[in-house]
Amino acid sequence: MATVAEQLVRTLREAGVERIYGIVGDSLNPIVDAVRRTDGIEWVHVRHEETAAFAAAAEAQVTGRLAVCAGSCGPGNLHLINGLFDAHRSGAPVLAIASHIPSAQVGTGFFQETHPDRLFVECSHFSELVSQPEQMPRLLRIAMQTAIGKGGVSVLTIPGDVSERKAPVPGVERVQLVKPSPTIPPADQVAELARLLDSGEKVMLFAGAGAAGAHDEVMALAEKLSAPVGHSLGGKEWIQYDNPYDVGMSGLLGYGACYDAMHAADRIVLLGTDFPYDNFLPQARTIQIDIDPAHLGRRTPLELALHGDVKETIKAVLPLLRGNPDRTFLDRMLREHVRRLEKVVDAYTTRIGHHRPIHPEYAADLVDELADDNAVFTVDTGMGNVWAARYLTPNGRRRVIGSFRHGSMANALPHAIGAKLAQPDRQVVSLSGDGGLAMLMGDLLTLSAYDIGVKVVLFNNSTLGMVKLEMLVDGLPDYGTDQVPVSFAAIAEACGIHAIRVEDPAQIESALRKSFDHRGPSLVELVTDPNALSIPPKITGEMVRGFALAASKTVLNGGVGKMVDMARSNLRNAPRP
Repeated sequence: MATVAEQLVRTLREAGVERIYGIVGDSLNPIVDAVRRTDGIEWVHVRHEETAAFAAAAEAQVTGRLAVCAGSCGPGNLHLINGLFDAHRSGAPVLAIASHIPSAQVGTGFFQETHPDRLFVECSHFSELVSQPEQMPRLLRIAMQTAIGKGGVSVLTIPGDVSERKAPVPGVERVQLVKPSPTIPPADQVAELARLLDSGEKVMLFAGAGAAGAHDEVMALAEKLSAPVGHSLGGKEWIQYDNPYDVGMSGLLGYGACYDAMHAADRIVLLGTDFPYDNFLPQARTIQIDIDPAHLGRRTPLELALHGDVKETIKAVLPLLRGNPDRTFLDRMLREHVRRLEKVVDAYTTRIGHHRPIHPEYAADLVDELADDNAVFTVDTGMGNVWAARYLTPNGRRRVIGSFRHGSMANALPHAIGAKLAQPDRQVVSLSGDGGLAMLMGDLLTLSAYDIGVKVVLFNNSTLGMVKLEMLVDGLPDYGTDQVPVSFAAIAEACGIHAIRVEDPAQIESALRKSFDHRGPSLVELVTDPNALSIPPKITGEMVRGFALAASKTVLNGGVGKMVDMARSNLRNAPRP
C-alpha cells in the first residue's frame, strides 16, 4: 500500500504537475523520495527556497497551470514566504508544500517548530494542516482547485511522520482542475455602461494585467469612442502593441501623456487593473471593470462598478454604443504623447553608443532588438523595471514577468528558472540588477547543474540604483547604497556558466549575440553608469511632488526606446493643430 507521500506525489502528477521546486531535508524527505520513484515528475533542487517559490510562480504564469514548490520544516518553509507573497499577489496558481515537525511534538516548542498553517494565511487563499492520513486526498484536492479557481497560492502543511504513514485509501483519485469561466455583468449594468460611455465627450481607457486576451476588444472600444488608451506596467505587454490610441503608461515609472489624458478626460474606464497608486487617479468620473469584485472601488470612487471579464464585457457593450466620431481629444493626447516622448529622448541620444561606463538605456535597447519575438523577459525590481517599461517592445507574443505587485528584490533569476524549465524551447532572458542577483546568486549553480539555458543580462552599476534615486528625490544623501565592484562574470564562470564581461559599449551587441546563440546558460555582465539617471542638482519640494505624480517628467528621463517611433506613427491620421 502506498504511503501518504506517494499518494500526494502521484495525485500531483495526475493533475499535470511536472516538477516540484525546493531543497531536500528531514521532514520533507518522504515526499522527495516519492518524487524519485514516480515517473513524469522531477525534483528541482534550488539553492534557496525563496527561489523555489519564485520559480513556481513564473512557471504558473507562462503556462497557466498549477505549479508546486516545497520547503522542509521551520526555516525551510519559512524561506518560501517572500516568493509566495509574490505569487499570490500576481495571481499565479501555486501550491506550496510545507513539511512540519513530528505531529506529536506540535505545540511543545520542539526543534525548528513553527506553525506554517498560520504563517502562510496572509499570502494564500487556502492554508491547512494535514494531521491525519485520511485528510490528505481531500485537502490536496481543495488546495489545488482553490489555487486554480481563485488564482493564487494554496499551502498544505504536512508533518513528516504523517507523510510516511500508509495511505488508508489505495490508488490515486483523478483530479480535474477547473478554471473559472468568463463572467459578464447583468444586462442592465451593461446598458448603463453604454449610457455613461456615450454621454462622455472625452473618454479615456486605462488597462492593466486583467486586460490579457482582450487586446482586439479594447482597440475596438477605443475606436468606437475615439478614446486614448493608457496602461499600467502590468498591462503593457497586453495593450501597447498594435495600438494606434496609445498614450503611454502611468505610475512611478510612467511616461508620455497617460497621466494627462486621465486627468483631462470626463470619463475614465479602468479595465482589469487594481492600480495601487491612488494619487495618480483623478478620484472622480471613473468606471471600473474587473473579474475580481474585491478590486472594485478600492482605489477610487466609482460612477459604475462592473464585475466581469474585460473581454466579454466589452463585447457585450459594443453593439449598444452610439459611439463618438470626434477625435479632437484623442488627437490632442496623441500629439502631447509624442511631444513628451521626444523631449525625453533628446537627452539620451548624444553619443550614447560610445559612453563609458555604459549607458544602461543603450544596452536595454539592444537587448530588445536582439531578443526573440516570443522571448520571456524576467525583470528585477528597481531599475530593471525601468528598462523593461521603457525599452522592451511588446508584440502579443513576448512575456514580461516581474515582481510588479509585491516589489521584491532578486526575483528575475528565479523567475527565469521556472519559465525556462516550463518552456525549454522558448528564449528566456533575465534582466538582472547587481543588487538582485547578489541576493540569490547561489542559484547560478542551479542554472549550471540542470543546464538551464537562461540568458542573464546583468546591469552592474555597483549601486542600488532605485534606492539611491528615492533618497535623492526625498532630499536625503544616498547612504548604504553603493557596493564594492565585483566581477559577476568571474563568479558565473566559476559556477560553470558561459560568461562575458563588457565595459566597452561597442562590444555589447557582439556579447549579446554570443550569449543568445549559446546553447546552455550564459551571463552577460554590463558595467553600467551608476549616474545614468538625470538628477537635478537641487531637490525642491516641487520636484518631490512632481516625482509623486509623474517620475518621468522630473527625474527618470531615461529614454523610451522604440516607443517614440510608435507614437509618431500613431499621429498619421491626426490633423495638425
